[in-house]
Formats: sequence, C-alpha cells, structure tokens
Amino acid sequence: MLTTIAVFAPLVGAVLSGLFRPLLGKQLSIASSILFMGLSAAAGVMDFAQAVQGGATLPPLHIATWISVGSFTPDWTLRQDMLSLVMVGMVSFVSALIHVYSAGYMAHDKTVPRFFAYLSLFTFAMLMLVTANNLLQLFFGWEGVGLVSYLLIGYWYERPSANAAAVKAFIVNRVGDVGFAVGIALTYLVFKTISFDEIFAAVSAHAQDHYRLFGTSFPALEVVGILLFIGAMGKSAQLFLHTWLADAMEGPTPVSALIHAATMVAAGVFLVVRMSPLLNAAPVALQMVTVIGASTALFAGTIGCVQNDIKRIIAYSTCSQLGYMFLAAGLGAYPVAMFHLINHAFFKALLFLAAGSVIHAMSEEQDIRMMGGLARKIPFTWAMMLVGALALAGIPPFSGYYSKDAILDVAFASHTAVGMYGWACGTLTAALTSFYIARLFLLTFHGTSRAPRDVQDHVHESPLVMLAPLAVLALGAVGTGLVLDHAFIGAGYGNFWQGSITVLANSPMNFFESDPKYIELLPLLASISGFGVAALFYIFMPSLPSIFATRFAVIYQFLLHKWYFDEIYDAILVKPTLRLAKFIWHVGDEQMIDGVPSGLASLTTDASSQTVKLQTGSIALYAFVMLVGLLVFLSIFLWVR
Repeated sequence: MLTTIAVFAPLVGAVLSGLFRPLLGKQLSIASSILFMGLSAAAGVMDFAQAVQGGATLPPLHIATWISVGSFTPDWTLRQDMLSLVMVGMVSFVSALIHVYSAGYMAHDKTVPRFFAYLSLFTFAMLMLVTANNLLQLFFGWEGVGLVSYLLIGYWYERPSANAAAVKAFIVNRVGDVGFAVGIALTYLVFKTISFDEIFAAVSAHAQDHYRLFGTSFPALEVVGILLFIGAMGKSAQLFLHTWLADAMEGPTPVSALIHAATMVAAGVFLVVRMSPLLNAAPVALQMVTVIGASTALFAGTIGCVQNDIKRIIAYSTCSQLGYMFLAAGLGAYPVAMFHLINHAFFKALLFLAAGSVIHAMSEEQDIRMMGGLARKIPFTWAMMLVGALALAGIPPFSGYYSKDAILDVAFASHTAVGMYGWACGTLTAALTSFYIARLFLLTFHGTSRAPRDVQDHVHESPLVMLAPLAVLALGAVGTGLVLDHAFIGAGYGNFWQGSITVLANSPMNFFESDPKYIELLPLLASISGFGVAALFYIFMPSLPSIFATRFAVIYQFLLHKWYFDEIYDAILVKPTLRLAKFIWHVGDEQMIDGVPSGLASLTTDASSQTVKLQTGSIALYAFVMLVGLLVFLSIFLWVR
C-alpha cells in the first residue's frame, strides 16, 4: 500500500496543478503539488524503513493487466524488492525537497502551476521506472522521463536557447533509446518474456545462445547487454551521448537539480544494476560499461576545470560522477554503484540548489567570473555549498568519500586491464574534481566582488523556503556515506539487498578491503592536491590561470570547447542531415509530391483557358471553322479510298 501511495501521489499532484489550475487557483495548485509530493516522500521513506526492519522481500503489487495479445500479457505491477524501495525512497524524498525549494525560486514566474505539474509528472515517471516489474513497464517510465525532461528543459520556451536545448536532449536520448528498444525486442526473442524474474531465472539456460545477423553469429546475451547499455549511455549522458547534459542547464535550476541528482540521469545506472543477473553472463558488455564509465569520468572532469557557468560546472561533475557509477557496475560491484548513486543524489541536489541560491542572490548572474566575495553576504548558502563541494570532492567524513573510494578500491582489486584503466582514470579524476569544485567555490564566495555595483548592492540571502531544503540535503551529504556504508557494501551487503542485486562470487567487491593502504590513501591525497592547486591559482597567485591559458592555449581551447564534440557532431551529423532534409523537402515534397498534382492542375487550367478563346461569339468564325472541318473530313475520306 505504501509503495502505491509513493508512486501515484505525484501523479495526482500533477493532475491537480496542471488540469485543475483554473478551479484551484495559483497558490492552491502549487500547494496541492507539494502536498502530494510530500505524501509520496513520507510513504516512500516509510516503505524503505519497514523493508529494512522486516528483512524480507515484499511481493510485487499487481495494479492491472496492461496488454493482452496472445501469450504476451505483461501486467502493470509495482516491484517491491530492496533495489526498487531504495530508489523510491531516494527519488520521492529528494524530489519533495526540490518541490519545496521551487515554491520560493519560481515564486515570480507567471505559469508556476504548469512548472509544478511538470515536476510532479516527471517524478511519477521516474517512480514508475524504478518499480517496473518488466522491461516494457520500465520503458514506459524511461520514455516518460524523457518526454517530461523535454518540457522542463524548454520550460522557458520564449528563449531560443531553451528550445534548442530541449530538442537536443530529446533527440540525443532517442538515439540511445533506439538501442534500448532493440535490446528489449531481442530479449523477448531470446527469452520469450520481458518479465524480470523469468528472464533472470532463464539466463543460465540461454548463456550459449547466439544471434545471427548479416551472416555473422554473435553471443545473444552480449548483444542484449550492449544494446541495453547504449540506452543507459543516452539517459545517463555517457561519453558520445553526453552532449545534451550541459545544455539542459537552460531549464530552471530546480529542474537541473531534479534531472542531475535523483532522477533521469540515475535511470541508466539503475537499468544496469537491475539487469545484473543478465549482465553477469555478458563479460564483454561489462568491459564496455567499465571502459565507457572510466573514460566519461576523466573526460567530463577535464572539461569542468575550464567552464565558467556555475551550473555547467556542476553539470559536468554529474557526467563525471555517473562515469564512476558505471565503472563500479562494469566491474560487477553493483552495490558500490548504488551506494555512490544515493550519496550523489544528496550532495548533487545540494550543489545545484545552492547554485540556484547564488543565482537568485546575484540577480540571475551565472558566470563565476562575475562573482566573488559572496561569503560575507550569503553565509548560509556559503556553508551549504561548502558541504556539497567537500562531499563531491570525496573529503572525509562527507558522503562522497565513502563511495568514491570504494569504487576506486574495487577497480584496483579487480587486477584486470579494464579495472586498472578505470582505477587510473578515477584517481586522476579525483584530483580534477576537487580542483574544479574548489575553483567554483573560491571564485564565487571569496576574494573581492567582480560584479557590477548595482548587482552587489542587491545581493541577499534566499528566503527560508529555499534555505530549509538545503539544510536537509546537507545532512544527507554529511551522513548518508557513514550511515549506509555497512548496509550497502559491508560484509553483510547480501542480507541488505535480499537478492535484488546479483553479485558474482569472484567480483572484486568481495575482497576490495584487502587493498594496500597506499591505494586507499591515494584518492584522498589526489583530492587534497586538487584543492591545493585551486587555492594557489585563485587565492595566492591569481595571475597563474591566465598565464597557463595563454601558454597552453591549444589545450585550453580544446577543453573550453568540450573536446569539440558538438562541432564534430554538427559537421558530420547535424548539417548533412539538414541538407538532406532540405533536398527531400524541395525535390521530393515540392517538386514531386506537390509538383505532379500541381502540374496536372496547371495543365488542365491552361488547356481550358486556351479552349475558352475559341468561343468568340462570331457566326462568321464558326462557319469558317465548320468549313475547314468539312474539308478535312472530305480529304481524309478521299485519301482512305
């Protein structure tokens, strides 16, 4: 019952604030959305707590028969294993805090009930995704968050940049979703079912199955695993399908917090963890997950070091941290990936909402080069941003330290080539992460103000409705790592997850605690060094950044342009597609589809207009024409004879 309330309460709030706004009015519409989201959070957290205390897996909740076509009858069922309940509790709780924060942040927006309807609908779609009991239901939630993310990113539709960002996010995600959809189809082809329990029970029976395509045979489970991961790459913005993530910052800041922290980008990691029994039988697919995850972590970390928009810096940190999660999942340490996902949800939501408080104080300014000296004017926001920054950088005792170091320990303990590659990328990324978040923090809050005088005069702390959620998230950023460490990844992690995640006996997760001491200390030393370099660059020797940017201009421009992925995609994909579309439009549509009927119509019109000219009304002309016709007929008659 609690799971049902947690999942469907946001839908009720979305309907009330979206469809019944004329009856309820603005304030009541907002209140209804927040109220039902709070109800969802309370039910989700209580459901999770009861499952932990009870220590037993709850049976699925049957809602309705969804589709019935022959033997294909997927039910609408809410899965209640520990993996789903962890996600329901986290998603509903963080989303409720973002709803409360939005009441203050969006107070002056003209269409704020529409915004709250989108927020609640987005949360409902994510909750449907994480409670899915089969692949089709998961795909419903998957596409739901994709659709509503388009609406949220383009919420300020009067801005061309917001429209472009929304379209970009929608299209890039559809690229990944093609792989996901084909993966679901191939899963049904192999297993004759899309139910998770039936698929997982039959994995060993189909481990040797092969799939033939273009005359070549491929291991079926490897193909399925790779296709499903391609879907995860799009949703979780991994390398090659990452380009939408930073542009999604065009949406309001609460949208950034919701998408980047607790919901949409976490869906890809959740999918990989949910399909752990199948992926364990697909080692090549897992290696691909590891390499892509590690490469994404390092790639996004390098870009974050040179960005100047406060939200974009945090956005690239999201991309990088998701890479860490996939690194752990690819090595078979799925509980470690989930541990980092939960920790990340709290400190990343905190960072985004604190950034929103800064933007609110700075009259919508987002460039950190135009900030400085804010610690004295908005001290509470300063403290909250500091907590989020330390958690992101992995400084103990903050939450990010526990899960990030566990990921790197697992990578080293794997003693495989891809694992060591992941460890090297992850350790270097730890230094980059602490550098760019310290750079953001120092340029924003310390030194002298670089803002115009009129902006400086109006800097003020955000209202309580925005600050209270920050305080709650800060508690999570401090405490979740320590509180959840033993349960999620400790010696008894199997008892906690209750079979909802399958970890192989030879997984490095089972012996990573035996790593040498220096391996455990190296990521912390890397993080501390990153803070030290940032302090040197932006406090003690502020002339150094410009010197380095000039001396290493090629590298600086390469990073500033995000490795030129957008330019490359624009040159080889976007522009050729537009040219082809214009050609089809002009030649195929205008000249052929429209041209043939239009040409026939023009020919008929011209013929009739010429025929009309013969009707002059002159009797002499008619007699002359008749005489000519008679002569023609006589000539033909005489010639035939």
